[in-house]
Amino acid sequence: MTTAPGTGRQDPSAEVLAEAAAAFGLLASPARLHIVWALIHGESDVTGLAERVGGALPAVSQHLTKLKLAGLVRSRREGRRQVYFVDTAGEAAVVEVVRLLVDSLAAGDTAAEAPARRLRGL
Repeated sequence: MTTAPGTGRQDPSAEVLAEAAAAFGLLASPARLHIVWALIHGESDVTGLAERVGGALPAVSQHLTKLKLAGLVRSRREGRRQVYFVDTAGEAAVVEVVRLLVDSLAAGDTAAEAPARRLRGL
């Protein structure tokens, strides 16, 4: 590992960077991003999420499975329903990035729009 000049901090390991890239790759899907954003603002069952994000029930269920495997979303059983929520303990930083970016873009914040426009061309 190398140290970043002037910071005294070591660069992250290749494993850490690969894990971060995988989390961001998982969130590259607009549907998954919408699901995470919706769950940031309140827990829901798969039917409610499908209605909210405008997706088919099986597709939303598959997205939730992938998000659960990545540790971004958790669930609990309430009777016959499975209720999903954001795992703020496990991946709070990634979830906070999603919340900040999406909320900022939705509000028309020009500071957030400029990097998003630049990234679209990559």
